[in-house]
Amino acid sequence: MQRYKLLRGLCAVACIFFSTIAFAAEYHGQVTFNGLPVPGAIVTVTRDSTKFVAVTDLQGNYTFADLASGPWKIQIEMTGFATSHADITVPAAATAVPWELKLLSLNEIRTATNAVKIVDKPAPVAATPQVAQQNNAAPKTSAPAPVPEKPSDENAQRAADGFLINGSVNNAATSQYALPSAFGNTRNGGKGLYTGGIYLVINNSALDARPFSLTGLNTARTPYDQANAGVSYGGPLKIPHLIPLYKAPYFFLNYQWTRNTNDSTVSALMPDSAERSGNLSELPQQIYNPSNGTPYGGNIVPVSSQAQALLAYYPLPNVTGSTGYNYQAPILSSTHQDNFMTRVDKSFGYKNQVYGLFAIQSVRSSNPNVFSFVDTSNILGINSNVNWNHEFSRQLFITIGYAYSRLQTQVHPYFENRINVSGQAGITGNDQDPADWAPPTLGFSSGIAGLSDTQSANNRNQTGALSASANYYRGRHNVTVGGDFRRQEFNYYQQQNPQGTFTFTGAATQKNNSGGSDLADFLIGIPDTSAIAYGNADKYFRESVYDAYIRDDWRLRPELTINAGLRWEYGAPITELFGRLVNLDIAQGFTTVAPVVASNPIGSLTGNHYPTSLIQPDKFGVEPRIGISWRPFSGSSVVVRGGYGLYQDTSIYQTTALNMAQQPPQPSPSKSLSVQNSSTCPLTLANGFVACSGTTLDTFAVDPNFHVGYAQAWQLQVQRDLPAALVMIATYSGVKGTHGVQEYLPNTYPIGATSPCPSCPVGFAYRTSNGESSREAGQVQLRRRLRSGFTASVQYTYSKSIDDDASLGGQGPVAAGAVSQSTASPAIAQNWQNLTAERGLSSFDQRNLLNVTMQYTTGMGLGGSTLLEGWKGRAYKEWTVMSSITAGSGMPETPTYYVAVPGTGVTGSMRGQTTGASVYAAPSGLFLNPAAYTAPSNGQWGNAGRNSITGPGQFAMNASLARTFRVKTRYNLDIRFDSTNVLNHVTYSSYFTTVASPQFGLPSSTSAMRSVQTTVRLRF
Repeated sequence: MQRYKLLRGLCAVACIFFSTIAFAAEYHGQVTFNGLPVPGAIVTVTRDSTKFVAVTDLQGNYTFADLASGPWKIQIEMTGFATSHADITVPAAATAVPWELKLLSLNEIRTATNAVKIVDKPAPVAATPQVAQQNNAAPKTSAPAPVPEKPSDENAQRAADGFLINGSVNNAATSQYALPSAFGNTRNGGKGLYTGGIYLVINNSALDARPFSLTGLNTARTPYDQANAGVSYGGPLKIPHLIPLYKAPYFFLNYQWTRNTNDSTVSALMPDSAERSGNLSELPQQIYNPSNGTPYGGNIVPVSSQAQALLAYYPLPNVTGSTGYNYQAPILSSTHQDNFMTRVDKSFGYKNQVYGLFAIQSVRSSNPNVFSFVDTSNILGINSNVNWNHEFSRQLFITIGYAYSRLQTQVHPYFENRINVSGQAGITGNDQDPADWAPPTLGFSSGIAGLSDTQSANNRNQTGALSASANYYRGRHNVTVGGDFRRQEFNYYQQQNPQGTFTFTGAATQKNNSGGSDLADFLIGIPDTSAIAYGNADKYFRESVYDAYIRDDWRLRPELTINAGLRWEYGAPITELFGRLVNLDIAQGFTTVAPVVASNPIGSLTGNHYPTSLIQPDKFGVEPRIGISWRPFSGSSVVVRGGYGLYQDTSIYQTTALNMAQQPPQPSPSKSLSVQNSSTCPLTLANGFVACSGTTLDTFAVDPNFHVGYAQAWQLQVQRDLPAALVMIATYSGVKGTHGVQEYLPNTYPIGATSPCPSCPVGFAYRTSNGESSREAGQVQLRRRLRSGFTASVQYTYSKSIDDDASLGGQGPVAAGAVSQSTASPAIAQNWQNLTAERGLSSFDQRNLLNVTMQYTTGMGLGGSTLLEGWKGRAYKEWTVMSSITAGSGMPETPTYYVAVPGTGVTGSMRGQTTGASVYAAPSGLFLNPAAYTAPSNGQWGNAGRNSITGPGQFAMNASLARTFRVKTRYNLDIRFDSTNVLNHVTYSSYFTTVASPQFGLPSSTSAMRSVQTTVRLRF
């Protein structure tokens, strides 16, 4: 019996011993990325309330010495990589378990970084973590104390939220990878948690070159000063005894202060003393009396009282002997600007983060023109947003945001509430509101300076936007799904063209298409055309914009990534709050038109029922997009990238709504017209804004089936590394635009021809969406990576862009009743029945473009004297010299014939007739040959192509010199000198291309000459 009891006891002890061996075992593995070991990764195993932590060694290995047998959960974390989770069973196989990490994208890294919390004074860890030694031998430790899943006290939670560095809680204090307590911005007592800076940018005329003079007159330079300053500060919003550091939100403040004045020199052609008295004897052509067709003796013409009153605002010439210009003066403008911005970021636990921004900007400026009319403007802008980010799991994040912006613009013209110019001159028919007192706009075909002033305005625009997106990461897929909604308000308080526009082309004082003078027409008071638009100054536009999208960043293979997505975007046509939009209901063939009002949108001619926007919505805004990145050869540096996308332009409705907002029938005294002087419609300066029979009172109409324009863009790029730290990138790109904006004048005909439909309505511009465009470009870039302190890039682009689009070509559709089209870039087609003739080079087409950038930093590399010591080293090292050079061919320009289109009040849409002479065979003193073009023959449109002249070539060289001085451990002083146009090279911006003008072939303006700017910034 005793033996039996003894044997049973021994068996029990043996079972306990062997069970202990069976239920406690070693577990080890290896962490890799692309087959390479990853040192410093955090490996955590948990079961119930028990947790162990280890850190991988230099070979990526980790070891847990005494894990109880059974199921465990393992988690592997590493900065910049996706966190891995898995279930394991102990004991495991003798072979080390491999774990392959997945690299995060840049956006994912930022999201993870924003979620990190830095605590003030972490409490001791409840459990002692196991830390793998470099020799892969686990330390002998006692059984760890249990760690509760949810700490009951605040200190335990703060410990769990500690900043993890290379693998263990509380800055790896127990591991060989521990960092000093002063790591980064962490300082005892909270010192060093805040960063900021102060900067000052100064510039004045002392170091700047004199502005270039087109007349050759050395005008005295007006002294000016520029000063920009700013301060920034950021860190945790810690309030003693109220908000402790570990609960404090993070904030950033920035304030910018700007006080700038700028000088420029303007050149113009002004009437001289003799011309002001009516003496035009110096003109070679004969001036004819429009009342009887007889010539004025000696070209002495009478001067109307209205012309005399307006001539008083023209300065007298101050330059003699200059071709094309006789007046030059300096202009000094000023800008005062204040910007304030603050950001706040607060995390709540592990899974929630709230961040937002508030910014406010105030700009006050004064802008004089060549007539010394000084207009002032005030701009006040507010921009704010708030966002909430929530983590459902390691794979799923959502972000919800709201943004609000508001912009108020006030413009005060020089004559506002000061002088009623039109009233004193005896000009009737325009707006007499004191806010809009100003001279009427005058335009001359010969190049005489056009009298004008800006319009009074008080506009308030605001946008409220909601956004939501979800990011899902699983396996090789990073999927983003989201959508946005914007409600936009455009509140205008301004007239469109309240004082009206007169243009003079010499048509009144010529006979049989010969002789005549635009200045003579003005002096006797007979304009060729007139246009005006005013009425209800207040306009309240509303627009809703929607979009939804899905995108997948698919890491198909290590050498192939595909980013594909689909986006739907819809911008509803703009409506007016009180239904005060007017379009034209048009019969087939433009034989008859009638106004249709948004408040009663039923066409009286066609019976069509229009929406309140008067434009049918275009909801088919599907935009597919795809991009690839592919490394075709293993071990090679060759990378191939390509992509395709479709992009819509939902911003085209605003200018259209502005044109429709101020047309009859509107409440009195609305007036909108564009007319031409004729025997049946006589115009004078005194009474030039009259509605003639056969002229449409509404000056603008739009196709009710107007489509939103879109562009298809594609690109293919090949990149390869070369010896000597060089990288070569070759790129081909293309863009195809569809449904671009086009404008034309229905029922018009060439000068000298007979109207094909005398009873058809004229005098209005019609906007459609039938334009097309295309651009293709090839680009080669050779870049030198930073090596021995030197980096550089040389990039050459060859491109060609063609369009028949009134907006894409940079022409900018002109509002109805506003100033006639610019002679350099007409927006309205010449021949409304042959729109294909508008196809030509885009106004931004630059065939050749070369960009060179260089940067050198002293004291880097052995060749840069990096080992230089003493005062020589301190004086020489750490200077950075940068320079950029841009050289390109000229932009296209159009040879415009400045004359009224018959039956309308529009000038500038006709083009000249080519003679066969080369436009570039210019005589001395000119850059273009005036003999290359002439006026179109009677009954014919001009055959010169749109944008068929190549403008002046472009060249610019800028340079800068900078250095950072380390004042103290945490204080740095940055000093920088920037110079634009450092060679003081004269570059013309464009040429005058008005056919038959004495200024044809002269440069119209120049780029800025050399200027120097100094920046001082203190950072801490």
